[in-house]
Amino acid sequence: MWADNETSEDLLGFKVHADLLINIINDESVLPITIGVFGDWGSGKSSILQIVKEEFDNEDDKDSLCIYFNGWTFEGYDDAKAALLNSILKELEDNKKISAEIKDSIKEKTKKLWKSIDWIRGAGMVMKNVALPAVSAYFTGGLSLVPSAIRKLTEWGDNPEKIIEKLQSEEGKEIYKAFVKEGKENDKNATNAVAEFRKDFSELLEVANFKRLVIIIDDLDRCSPERIIENLEAIKLFLNVPKTAFIIGADPRIVKYAIEHKYKNNKEIEEDNNRIVIDYLEKLIQLPYSLPRLSESEVETYISMLICKKEIGDTKFKKVLDEFKKYRLTNKYSAFGLSNFEKILEAEEFGKVKDNVITIPSLVPLITNSLYGNPRQIKRFLNIYTIRKRLAEVASLQSFNDAVLAKMMILEYSEPKLFKKLFEWQIIQDGVPKEVTEIEELCKEKGIEDVISEIKDSDFKEWGKPKIIKWFQIEPFLSGVDLRDYYWIARDKLENSITATSMIPPVVRALFNELLPDNMTSAVTKSLLIEKFKLFSDIEKDAFFNLLSSNLKRNPQQKRLYDIFNAMTEDKIENTVYHYMETLKIISVSDIEPAVATRLADFKSEPEIGEFLNDYFKDGKSKSSKAFNLKK
Repeated sequence: MWADNETSEDLLGFKVHADLLINIINDESVLPITIGVFGDWGSGKSSILQIVKEEFDNEDDKDSLCIYFNGWTFEGYDDAKAALLNSILKELEDNKKISAEIKDSIKEKTKKLWKSIDWIRGAGMVMKNVALPAVSAYFTGGLSLVPSAIRKLTEWGDNPEKIIEKLQSEEGKEIYKAFVKEGKENDKNATNAVAEFRKDFSELLEVANFKRLVIIIDDLDRCSPERIIENLEAIKLFLNVPKTAFIIGADPRIVKYAIEHKYKNNKEIEEDNNRIVIDYLEKLIQLPYSLPRLSESEVETYISMLICKKEIGDTKFKKVLDEFKKYRLTNKYSAFGLSNFEKILEAEEFGKVKDNVITIPSLVPLITNSLYGNPRQIKRFLNIYTIRKRLAEVASLQSFNDAVLAKMMILEYSEPKLFKKLFEWQIIQDGVPKEVTEIEELCKEKGIEDVISEIKDSDFKEWGKPKIIKWFQIEPFLSGVDLRDYYWIARDKLENSITATSMIPPVVRALFNELLPDNMTSAVTKSLLIEKFKLFSDIEKDAFFNLLSSNLKRNPQQKRLYDIFNAMTEDKIENTVYHYMETLKIISVSDIEPAVATRLADFKSEPEIGEFLNDYFKDGKSKSSKAFNLKK
C-alpha cells in the first residue's frame, strides 16, 4: 500500500520543476515575486513544494529562509490572515539559521508587527461574532466600520435587530455621523497603514540578514472560498516587500471559484466576471507555472518505482532512487523500469519486483489515458489493485490473472456504466459473455476509426469510444475468460464504482456547492453546467455524478438535487440519464415529492429514461405516482 501524502522523495522526475522555481527565486533581480504553481487536484504540486522547501532549508544556504504554510491546516482558525502572519513572524523569531546575536533585535522589530496581527485578528473576530455585515450594509451602504465603531456596537450586544434599534435613536444618529466621519479619515489612512506594515517588515528582514524570504503556501485549494480569499489578502500585504518570494500551490479553478464567490453580489463585477477574476489573479501572481500531466513513459516509471520501493524497502530503494536521478539528467523521455532495475538489484530482489511489475507496462497507455496522468489517482488505483490481489490470494481463487484484474479495473475506473453493463452480461452467462468475443472480433487488427465506423451501426454502439476500443485491443484479451471472480472481488464497488469512494476533487465540490441554492433559476443552472462541468475531465465528471447521486440517496426530499439532474438531462449531458436512473432505483417512490414527480413527467417520451420513469411510477397509488401519471 502507498500513503497518499506529499513527499520530497522524487519518483516522478519532478525535481526539474522544483529546480526551475529555485533558480528563479535565487535571482535577486526578480524579487519580490509571487509564483503560482498550478495543477489539477493530485497532480504533484505539494511534492514539488516539499522539494523546494528541502533545498532552501539546507543549512549550507545561509542566505535563504523558507517558511511552509498549509492553508488547510488553519481552516478552523478565526482569522486565516492573522494565522499566516503569525506563522511568518514566529518562524523569523525561532529559525535555527538566525544567530543568537541578532535574535533580540528581531524580537524587538516583531513587537510592532505582532500588535498589527492582534488588531487584525481581534477585529475579524468581532465582525464575525456580532453579525456586523448586516448592520453595516443597512446603515452605511457598505462602508467599512472603523475600530471605534466596532467597539461601540459590541457594547450594545450581539443582536443585529437591537443594534439597529439603537442606531435609530437620537443617540444612534449622532454615533452614526461619527462613524461616517471617522470612517472617511480611516480610509485615507488605510493605504498609509499598509505601507507602514511593509516598511516595518522590510526592516525586520534587513535585521535578519537574509537575501531572500521564501514563503510556501500549500493546499490553498482545499480551503473554503472565504479562507482562500483571506490568505490571498494576507499575501497582498507583502506585495513589493523586498527580498520576498511567495509560492502558492493550488488548482487555479478553485481559486477562481473563490474570487467569483467574493464578488458574487456585486452587479458591476458580475457583468464582467471573467475579466475581474483574471485581473485579480494577474495582479497577485506575477508568474503562473502550470504542471504538465504525466506522459506514458512517466506513468510507467512512476508505477514501476512505487512497486519497486514497496517490494525491496526504503533502505535498498535508496540505491535505485540515486540511479534514477542520474538517469534523468541524461534521459528525460524514456521509462525507467525493469531493465534498469535488473542492473541495480540482486537477483532475488529483482525477482520480487518483476513478479509485480510485469503485468503493468502493456496497460500503461490505458492507465495514462484513463487516469489523466494524475499521480494521486495512479496511487489510489494501485492501492485498490493491491488490495484486490491480496483478496484473491486469501480467497484462494483459482486461475486468477493479475493482468485481467488490472484491465477490468481500468474499465471500472474510466467507464463505470460499461463496467456494470459487462457485469450484467456475464452474470447470466456463467461469467463468459459472448458479447465480449463479438466486440473483440470487431476490434481485431483494425484502426480505431475503422472500428468506430463499424461499431456505430451495431448493438454495441455505446462501446464505440476510442479509449474503449484501445481497451479491447490491448492484451490480455477477455474472450473465453470467466469474469465471475473479478466481479466477486469488486462486488463492493458495483453500486458506486471506484470513483465513488475516492476523495472528491475540490473543483468538483466547489461546483456542486455553487449549484445548491434553492432559488437558482434553470437558466443560471444550465449556464454554470456549460461553463464549468463540461470542462471537467472524465474522472471529475464521474466524481460529480457520484457526489450528486449520493446526496440525493441520503436526502430524497431535497428538490434542488432533482433540479440539477433535470437540467443535465435536458442538456443531454453524457451519462446523466444512466446516473439519474441508477439513483432513482435506490429511492422509494413514496419518498419523492409530487412536485418532483410532475417535473419528471416532462421526460416521459425521452429515449432511455422515459420507459424507465413510466415503469418507476406505474403503481398509481402514491401521491408522486398520481402526480406523474396525471400530467399528459
